Amino acid sequence: MSSFWNHNISISIFGESHGPGIGVVIDNLPAGEYIDAEQLTEFMARRAPRNDATSTHRKESDIPSIMSGVLNNRTTGTPLMALIRNNDQHSADYGNVSRLARPGHADYTGALRYKGFNDVRGGGHFSGRLTAPIVFAGAVCGQILEHRGIYTGAHIAAIHNIKDKLFDPCNIDRETIIAVRHKKIPVLSDKKGEAMYNDIAKARESLDSVGGIVECAVINVPAGVGSPMFEGIENTVSQLVFGIPAVKGIEFGSGFRAPAMLGSQHNDEFYVDEQGHVKTKTNNSGGILGGISNGMPIIFRVAFKPTPSIARPQATVDYHDLKNETIEIKGRHDPCVVLRAVPVVEAAANIAILSHMLDYPNF
Repeated sequence: MSSFWNHNISISIFGESHGPGIGVVIDNLPAGEYIDAEQLTEFMARRAPRNDATSTHRKESDIPSIMSGVLNNRTTGTPLMALIRNNDQHSADYGNVSRLARPGHADYTGALRYKGFNDVRGGGHFSGRLTAPIVFAGAVCGQILEHRGIYTGAHIAAIHNIKDKLFDPCNIDRETIIAVRHKKIPVLSDKKGEAMYNDIAKARESLDSVGGIVECAVINVPAGVGSPMFEGIENTVSQLVFGIPAVKGIEFGSGFRAPAMLGSQHNDEFYVDEQGHVKTKTNNSGGILGGISNGMPIIFRVAFKPTPSIARPQATVDYHDLKNETIEIKGRHDPCVVLRAVPVVEAAANIAILSHMLDYPNF
């Protein structure tokens, strides 16, 4: 299994894209937490393929069967295990991949790592299909956080060269987060969302693909959560985010814009508001200082590469016979993974924040 572990929450993902099923084991969840099954289903449905030009035509119900860890809608405190059955595989589409390395995929590196015995059908354990168990785990963690008033929300900040407006880094509210969740194209500007949709459809018609950026925010995390150096909030979020296939980069707050700023521009000046809360006038830190939350919204952005599975002929190698070849990728693939990745990024954030919040007094 592929596992994330810290001294609090741990998750282990198992299964392969074209195997009988996939799933997750979540350990160290607090006991007695109410889990709403309908909300879980709604969260997971946001990751599911869409019946339009923006996603794969593979249809999976993604209905999790909870095998342990929940009784009468309450967590028991023992490991929570969920199984998601696979039902709509076209394994014959991957007959040539057992010898030919798909550019941009882990076929070649996976064959080296596992001595040629890795399951290449649909990407096997490297597939984006494995984000479904991540979303389940994140949906559970998100409900536990929301019981304490902590909300996570994300939107598409960019597709290809089309950019949505960004969250207001100092003033993100629950209403904004909830509103974006229910949009077909999860953006702040619907006009930009329409342009993104058309750009994805154009890439698909051209037998190509596009990438983009997801911006995520977590609000109402109290100040003082996290640890310095290797146990910081950025570390935990980044480790989980890089478990999402196609992720190529992450930045917090001002991120890669910071080097072009002066210290006087980048420093977030403190003040005490009318309610006696310590806040900052700006939020270039992304709500984190020294790995520890400062009480401002935690904000980060995640870069996704264009989907590597494109139907155009591409140069490759037969990695068994070490010959140059050409490959035409078959199968059903997303021309852009970013739309379906939005809830996956939220899920990763939920897991990371809950793992730190369990250290917080009186959580």
